[in-house]
Amino acid sequence: MSWDREWGEWWMQMGWPQPSPFPLFDEFEFEEAGPAEEAGGILEGPLLPLRDLVFFPRMVSPLVVGRDRSVEAVEVALERDEPLIAVAQRDPEVEEVEPEDLYEFGTDILIGRMLRMPDGSLSILAQGRQRVQIIEYVHTEPYIRVRAIPIAESAERTRLTEALMRATLALFEKVVQLNRSMPEDLYVFALNVHEPGWLADLIAQSLSLDTSQRQEILETLDPAARLQRISVLLAKELDVLELEDQIHSRVQQELDRAQREHFLREQMKAIQTELGETDAFTREVNELRDRLVKANLPDEVRAQAEKELERLAAMPPMAPEVGIIRTYLDWILELPWKEETEDNLDLQHVAEVLESNHYGLPKAKERILEYIAVKKLAPDKMRSPILCFVGPPGTGKTSLGKSIAKALGRNFVRVSLGGVRDEAEIRGHRRTYIGAMPGRIIQTMRRAKTINPVFMLDEVDKLGLDFRGDPAAALLEVLDPEQNHAFSDHYLEVPYDLSKVFFITTANTLDPIPPALRDRMEVIEFPSYIEEEKMEIARRFLIPRQIEEHGLGENPPRFTDAALRRIIREYTYEAGVRNLEREIASICRKAARRLAEGKKPLRQITARMLPKLLGPPRFLRDKAEEKDEVGLATGLAWTEAGGDLMPVEVTLMPGKGSLILTGQLGEVMQESAQAALSYARSRSKELGLSRDLFDKTDIHIHLPEGAIPKDGPSAGITMATALISALTNRSVRRDVGMTGEITLRGRVLPVGGLKEKILAAHRAGLKTVVIPKRNEPDLVEIPRKVRRALKIVRVERMEEVLEVALLPPVEKEEEAPAGEGGEAEKGKKEPVRQ
Repeated sequence: MSWDREWGEWWMQMGWPQPSPFPLFDEFEFEEAGPAEEAGGILEGPLLPLRDLVFFPRMVSPLVVGRDRSVEAVEVALERDEPLIAVAQRDPEVEEVEPEDLYEFGTDILIGRMLRMPDGSLSILAQGRQRVQIIEYVHTEPYIRVRAIPIAESAERTRLTEALMRATLALFEKVVQLNRSMPEDLYVFALNVHEPGWLADLIAQSLSLDTSQRQEILETLDPAARLQRISVLLAKELDVLELEDQIHSRVQQELDRAQREHFLREQMKAIQTELGETDAFTREVNELRDRLVKANLPDEVRAQAEKELERLAAMPPMAPEVGIIRTYLDWILELPWKEETEDNLDLQHVAEVLESNHYGLPKAKERILEYIAVKKLAPDKMRSPILCFVGPPGTGKTSLGKSIAKALGRNFVRVSLGGVRDEAEIRGHRRTYIGAMPGRIIQTMRRAKTINPVFMLDEVDKLGLDFRGDPAAALLEVLDPEQNHAFSDHYLEVPYDLSKVFFITTANTLDPIPPALRDRMEVIEFPSYIEEEKMEIARRFLIPRQIEEHGLGENPPRFTDAALRRIIREYTYEAGVRNLEREIASICRKAARRLAEGKKPLRQITARMLPKLLGPPRFLRDKAEEKDEVGLATGLAWTEAGGDLMPVEVTLMPGKGSLILTGQLGEVMQESAQAALSYARSRSKELGLSRDLFDKTDIHIHLPEGAIPKDGPSAGITMATALISALTNRSVRRDVGMTGEITLRGRVLPVGGLKEKILAAHRAGLKTVVIPKRNEPDLVEIPRKVRRALKIVRVERMEEVLEVALLPPVEKEEEAPAGEGGEAEKGKKEPVRQ
């Protein structure tokens, strides 16, 4: 079948419904369709699955082909000069199409032009040739190949088809006249179509139908029946268009009336100006009235504003309430009531923005992408989430909120709640008070200028409480999706809709937040950054930003991995990266000074240069013990700045059976020491200890770095190991670290902070780490490189710990003081929680 060029160009110029625009090039010459392999009227060729598109015979449309099997099908059809059969998918979301995902009827199409795009996809211009019915799927890989029966269509015009064509054209003429999106020439073209089946297909392509309705028309093989179906659809479309026209007429009448009132007001103003009756107060009232007319306000708010405006107009200019009402009306008119920004629901774009601005934080990013996905599928049913980012300072909570707003295309506003003690700060003051104003929620919405911003409530855990009320209780209505669609501010006295606001709260800890408020928020924890994450953040964000801010773009210094690692370990001790950025900035300042003085620029920053650039190290990280010792076990601790080693020393002295605990231990850790001692006493027979040993011996358990508070149950097995080592005179292996809670019966219970603890053991050079078996699921968070370097032993009983950690017994000397190894003086650290 040859290509009708003039018909195809006219089709494209008419702006026919297409998947995507595709221009016709004047120099392109369409090729004649090659002969299909036919055997007994059966076509065999590649199949092209279509999404949200039904291709009709004689239809001209560009197609963008991107899926691998579809690209292969097009290329095979062109290479072998075979027919290409286009069939619509039942579900457009299916990527890997199978035979059951496709309709039975399709269209044999002719490819007139093909362009390869930079992303590997194909852009083709195709024309439908004839209907086909699929009878067999030959194969589905590497492309779908089918056998199909061509369906011949009768072009005979009977009295019935003639009547149907006239009735259909009459309805179509009215639809074209009422539908502003259809060009008038479309009806003229339809008049010149003399085949009933073609006319039905032409009109079906022009109407706004879903895929199933178009497919139903494609599968209607009798032209007369097809025209009847089209007539029904045209009648329904005509009813909708007539109703739409009536609504438009009523709206136009309202607009005409409003224009008439506006014209009369303008005439009145002109008359007053000629008479010299317009004063400043009248102009102010008229200005407010004009702004009120133009404002897009809800009915209830508009009624309240008009009522206050009439009160203002009736007052003398010098009345004391004039200023109060004028300020109130300004707030009403400047608040966003219906204005909103359109969300960017491109998941790939949002993911790229979040990834380009923040490293790590997978849970927070995943939650944002889930929200966008649901909003894309069910935009009217999805409630705006209320998230709570909890984590140590400097871990990116506030900056992630800004990135979320940027990715969604929304405005970003922030309110710091630290130190807020008055409930009126949230809800506002009533207008009876002098100087009354709305609360900080409404004030911030005024700055946002839309009703759907990303609204960050910073430091929600630092709200105060005194005799003026509880601001945390006032936030319950703001952060409750069941109530915030009608938030009540004492100043406005009209409901304000906060349901479309994307609320994000931040906190360092959850403990100070009241349970009722915590229950309304979805908590996402921001863990402390580990050393590897800090190095990656420094490489991606901190170093480039400091080089740019210090004017070092032409001569940027290069930081080696060893230098960055030493800065992190010896010059900072934090959960986030703020101090790390300060140290990098300090080095950049020194590099900038050298350039300004005309000296040789700093090309590379090495670990050896740091004492000269930053001074002596401020912090010293723990290292593994140098030798195996009796009564000295290595525990693993969690701090806000990451993991650390925590040696436990035990020494025995003649006495009366007292237990001495030192090292500024918390109550929970002291109880762990008591449990370890009770376990050792209960196992004295198995351990080969005499019954009266505990009554005649004082036991001293000490955890070095006594200035640092320590607490938590996870040092239980470490204390028990050191204690049994001292009692049995068996040395503890220096390359073994451990963490776990102990019970009186010797069971080892799970603990928290496993990721940070294992990474600390790896940094310190330990070879073996003992963890509770029930913590095994947490190992997925450990980097693969670390898991390969360490032998991680999972235990359920204390006996298994002793088997791994203790060496065979040695002869007991006269006095072998345990744990006398001196520790290097360390900088001040955060409190440790085991």
